[in-house]
Amino acid sequence: MKPIRKNKSYAWLWQRHTDRKKVVLLFIFLGLTLIITSIASARGVQDEKTLSLPQTLEIVRKNHPVARLAAIGIDKSAADITIARGAFDPLLYNSAAQKTFNGTNYYQYNRPELTIPTWFGVELNTGLEYLSGTRTDPQETTGKSSYFGISVPLAKNLLMDKRRAALQSAKIFRAAAETEQRLMLNNLLREITSAYWNWSMQYQDYLILREAVQINERRLAFVRTSYQLGERPAIDTTEALTQLQSMELLLQESSLSFRNAGLELSVYLWTDTEAPYQLPEEVIPATSIGEIAVQQLPVPVLDSLLQTIRISHPELGMYRYKLDVLQLERKLKFQELLPVADFRYNQLGKGYTILKTATGPLFENNFRYGLSVGLPLRFSTGRGEYRKAKLKITETRIERDYKQLQLETKVKTYYNELMTLRRQVSLQEAALANYQALQQGEEIRFRNGESSLFLVNTRENKKLEALRKLTELKTKYVKTINSLNWAAGLLL
Repeated sequence: MKPIRKNKSYAWLWQRHTDRKKVVLLFIFLGLTLIITSIASARGVQDEKTLSLPQTLEIVRKNHPVARLAAIGIDKSAADITIARGAFDPLLYNSAAQKTFNGTNYYQYNRPELTIPTWFGVELNTGLEYLSGTRTDPQETTGKSSYFGISVPLAKNLLMDKRRAALQSAKIFRAAAETEQRLMLNNLLREITSAYWNWSMQYQDYLILREAVQINERRLAFVRTSYQLGERPAIDTTEALTQLQSMELLLQESSLSFRNAGLELSVYLWTDTEAPYQLPEEVIPATSIGEIAVQQLPVPVLDSLLQTIRISHPELGMYRYKLDVLQLERKLKFQELLPVADFRYNQLGKGYTILKTATGPLFENNFRYGLSVGLPLRFSTGRGEYRKAKLKITETRIERDYKQLQLETKVKTYYNELMTLRRQVSLQEAALANYQALQQGEEIRFRNGESSLFLVNTRENKKLEALRKLTELKTKYVKTINSLNWAAGLLL
């Protein structure tokens, strides 16, 4: 009996069936790998430590040295107020002396006195006196006596003097210190926000390239299998491997940029114990640049921003406080144009019970008064100081107006940039959608044998370039919003 010979056509069909089975198994394997990778990635995201922008800003406000220095400046200004108030503290003073020579008691006196300054330049005083001896001044009253009196400037220093000017200036500087703190925080928060968004952008770029590497690894495995099945030429494996190596190189560069961006962010992070904090590499941004929908973000109103600058910008506020201090200085310098006319009156009493012994109308009995008058003939110092004080005010007003113009120009510049970036993001999103459609179409053609791997890689490179460009534009957009709020003095 002759052995049964296999028909060649059946053998060809069997081989084709086997090849299709391998391809199906390959796609099943790749699908399962993708599912497992997605599940692992999802679990990894849940386990990852994240840092949000509000958390970062809160850490900076509490622990950054610049923020602490600003708070110290406020405390120092409060201390200056206490120092200035010291000029109005009551003063208890006592003078005592005795002289005895060659058996003769020349004099012995004891004079405690209480002086009470008041806000209006008037000083109240009271005291006791004891004087005895054989060689005393005939103008002095011997024995026990007491007095209370008043000292009043009648011209110069009546409406303003150095004590009142110092206290009012200290209060202004206290308010100015709070404004300076806002200004320092406004500048600091701009820097930290920019650093955070740069860190977030680098992480987003890293994710894009990591996904590209994973896609090219699967594509290389598919091409190699297809080559082994005889469906692809060997040169396709080289093409796929070259594309993978290019993506791996970009991924390494992106990983380095992300780590360095984290180091730059760490400069602004400090602990509660006033120690620098190193941001761990496993910490990632909580806010993804890729998830930001630029077209849904509210657009600031330019007129409102300009009005905010004029009313509450801390830098212009510093000029307002400076002008207040200069106005006080002008009032004080005006006193140099007035003559000196000081009046002092004391009501005297016998013994230490002045309320019982000091009776009767003023300037009739038991009193002492004095009047001192001085008048510069040319008032050269006063005229020069007063004119200089007015020139300082004019100079500061010019500087304030120029600073306001600069701030308004910055706001308008950032606003124009923001509107342009908004349109660019919209165009780039549309371009990215087209690049993705082109790549998907090219991959379908490639699987059907109607295209080459070179064209697939070219489409992919264009899509990646567009995606990375979109990430960069979104980062510029949020940074410009940050700069716009900084220019308006709103980062507090």
